Amino acid sequence: MARRKLIPDAAVFAEIHRLLAEGGERAVSFSAVAQATGLAGPTLVQRFGAREDMLRAALTAAWDRLDAETRLAEAEAPLNAKGAQALLKALDTLTLALLAADFRDEPLRARAEIWRAQVETALALRLGGGAQGREAAAILFAAWQGQMLWQAAGGKGFRLKEALKRLTS
Repeated sequence: MARRKLIPDAAVFAEIHRLLAEGGERAVSFSAVAQATGLAGPTLVQRFGAREDMLRAALTAAWDRLDAETRLAEAEAPLNAKGAQALLKALDTLTLALLAADFRDEPLRARAEIWRAQVETALALRLGGGAQGREAAAILFAAWQGQMLWQAAGGKGFRLKEALKRLTS
């Protein structure tokens, strides 16, 4: 009788995240994850049920990690314009594009909307608050996300520091 191989969900999710980063959502299958983790395909089916459930579980875990890292970055960033830049810089190291893998999934899209609002609120607080701070935060968030998208595609972006200067001058 073969020995059962136990691999924690976190390790399985790390492989799913790697597969997503390398090949997108289509790269994630039970067989691909089984090959990457050394688990048997039926073990993954037993653990997660369906491919979509496995993918959702991995992305939910990534959102949980992003939420925790966002709270930490928010707690450490000073309440001024430099703090807004520091907050985005701390979040810049995360693979946010990975989390947009399937916004057709309502719970994942809701997580994204909540996170965006949280980050914009934190930015607005650092940009003076009020209606003007909220507007500047929304613009800065959109510019930051656009910058991340085009950097991933190999394009050169603007300097976030310069955008922040223009928004706060």
